[in-house]
Amino acid sequence: MSDIKDAKKLAFFLPNTFTALNMACGFTSVIFSWQGLFYYASMILVLGAIFDMVDGRVARLTGTQSPFGEQFDSLSDVVSFGFAPAILVYSVFFTELGRLGLIVSFLFLLCGALRLARFNANITKTDPNFFQGLPIPGAAFALVGLVLMTLTIPQLRYLPGVAVAYTVLYALLMISNIPFPSFKKSEWVKKRKKRVLALIFLCIALTFIYEEVMIFALITIYVVGSIIYFLRTRKQADDVFEWENDKDHDED
Repeated sequence: MSDIKDAKKLAFFLPNTFTALNMACGFTSVIFSWQGLFYYASMILVLGAIFDMVDGRVARLTGTQSPFGEQFDSLSDVVSFGFAPAILVYSVFFTELGRLGLIVSFLFLLCGALRLARFNANITKTDPNFFQGLPIPGAAFALVGLVLMTLTIPQLRYLPGVAVAYTVLYALLMISNIPFPSFKKSEWVKKRKKRVLALIFLCIALTFIYEEVMIFALITIYVVGSIIYFLRTRKQADDVFEWENDKDHDED
């Protein structure tokens, strides 16, 4: 009997361990940013994203999903994909911009927190085929990609105006109502499993070899493609995130 209880405790402990590791990656990224180690600050956030993907899957496989785990995951995401990228982009591009740099960096963090709060509030209502607004890990990857691009194109560091516009754009995309495909239940993906799997492995391999370019390229392709798809199918997508208010809240 005690063995069964120990196994259950371990099952609940395991996904939260991966969530904690994700938060640790965010914390370490901030330290690296302060030390000027921007490559390591960027890549450890990629590791954090891997931990973030694993924790949810482990929770589903072990049947240990819980409100506590969901809230802990969101708090971890605020650190790793909100605060850490904001510090990273500030350290690389905005130190000479004074208050403007502080405001833009904080705007990214604020929009990320709002995105997660909205997701938690609507978690039982969302269409599994779409994200309402760009997920915060995607926005974090956008900033990481931009920072890594400076290793290939150093001149980017001396274009703070471009970095400001880029950061504000991705901050606003997080709190937008643009539907970004999740591919969770995509019929197109189901019909082409082998091709999609091969494409995923190809992208992973290229990212390991050309991470300075591939992370920026992949998130840009995803975002631009999603926006084009939304604009082309806007009439059909207008009601994707419109839900009827609960009767108890009609007067609020």
